[in-house]
Amino acid sequence: MLLLLMGIVVLHVAGLVLLFVSTIVSAWAVNPNSSSDLWTNCTTLNGVSKCDPADTGVWIQAVQALMILSIIFCFLSLLLFFCQLFTLQKGGRFFLTGAFQIFASLFVMCGAIIYTVMNPEWVPAKESYGFSYILAWVAFPLAFISGLIYVILRKRE
Repeated sequence: MLLLLMGIVVLHVAGLVLLFVSTIVSAWAVNPNSSSDLWTNCTTLNGVSKCDPADTGVWIQAVQALMILSIIFCFLSLLLFFCQLFTLQKGGRFFLTGAFQIFASLFVMCGAIIYTVMNPEWVPAKESYGFSYILAWVAFPLAFISGLIYVILRKRE
């Protein structure tokens, strides 16, 4: 049982780290001379870097809010898991923890979908998706799977 709990916590923390990295790092759209993320657009010309704040459009603010909400819900579900681990009665299920984790996965999925759909309007066509964007998509199934595991998991002695 201890090995199972450790595996679940490692999966959860891996998803949380991916959410943090994908939200913070400036690599949602990249090319050799520029990169953009949820917060800034950076360009390098003749060795000089220039960063401008991200667009103030409603869609990018929605993506920012959804990514932050996914981090908050993922972190809260980890705290809830540890609280329920010590307070839940034998045979009880981790429904609240699982629900929070599934919400976190849905938030990151919605944010990535909005970015995918609206990206051509904001980022030039010569740029490609960066690793932060890909990490956001990888965090979605990790968070969703760990949420399902929490819902199925029963507490044992």
